[in-house]
Amino acid sequence: MRVVAGLLLLLLGLCGSGAQGEAGGLGEVAEINQNPDPKHPAEESTQQSTKQTYPDVWTELRALRDMVVEQQVHMELLQRENSVQATELVSLESRLTSSESKTRDLEKENADLQTRLSSSESELLISKSRIDQLERENTVQATELTSLGSRLTATESKTSDLEKENADLQTRLSSSESELLISKSRIDQLETENAEKPKVAFYTALTDAGQLGPYNTDITLKYSKVFTNIGKAYNPSTGFFTAPVKGVYWFQFTVFGYPVGSFGIFFYKNDQRIMFNVETNNEVIPEYFTNSLVLELTAGDEIHLVLPSGHSIFDNSDHHSTFSGSLLFTL
Repeated sequence: MRVVAGLLLLLLGLCGSGAQGEAGGLGEVAEINQNPDPKHPAEESTQQSTKQTYPDVWTELRALRDMVVEQQVHMELLQRENSVQATELVSLESRLTSSESKTRDLEKENADLQTRLSSSESELLISKSRIDQLERENTVQATELTSLGSRLTATESKTSDLEKENADLQTRLSSSESELLISKSRIDQLETENAEKPKVAFYTALTDAGQLGPYNTDITLKYSKVFTNIGKAYNPSTGFFTAPVKGVYWFQFTVFGYPVGSFGIFFYKNDQRIMFNVETNNEVIPEYFTNSLVLELTAGDEIHLVLPSGHSIFDNSDHHSTFSGSLLFTL
């Protein structure tokens, strides 16, 4: 920059001197033209030499000026390039800083990847060993698979047959389910009807005392050993059964005779004698008789058994003599 400035100053000085020289030269020419006095030949030669020198200097100065201008233009271009390069240098420095940071990160990452690679290689060796083992197992499984394929074919054939059979069974099942629904509906209806009906049933035995009788008068028998008494219609304290509802009832009694003698029983509905059964035992051999009845009773009717006078009956812990009954249906 300093050299260029010096050259510019030199050019300016030379341009000023040249201008004065041209002005002086023009004045001298005017004076010569005005002074027609003849000159010495040597002086004329010197003047001619000077006139030739001045044009050469101006030519060189113009050339030098052109060079300076060219250099100045070149310098400006270089300055612009330097400015652009400075901007690019700043950008490159920023990118370099970023690249260096990224390089450090990549180096760390590469170190981690190297560690992981070592671990992966170890695992790969284990995996290869496991793969070899699995390949051997696969060979065995392939053989088993072939066997299973044959079994599968047979199973599929059997499955097809079973599907047909199941279709038939499904049809039958649907029909059965329909019938079942009807049956359940009927059962529910019957259960409802039965739940509304009273449940009456009893079963008793006479005594553990052994022989009762003979007595001089008729005796109401009190069957004191009660095994069943649904509906609580039988009273063991009195020996009476009282009908809770109007309906048809079934009754049964068994009489055991032992030892020798007559044994019998009266069957009463309220005060009405319905039945008289009697047997005579002439030998010391146990004898039984059993009878049953079906009676229509009204609510409140009473049933009881009576031991006739002169007759006996026997019972003990074996429950030989019994009395039972139940409601068949209501009316």
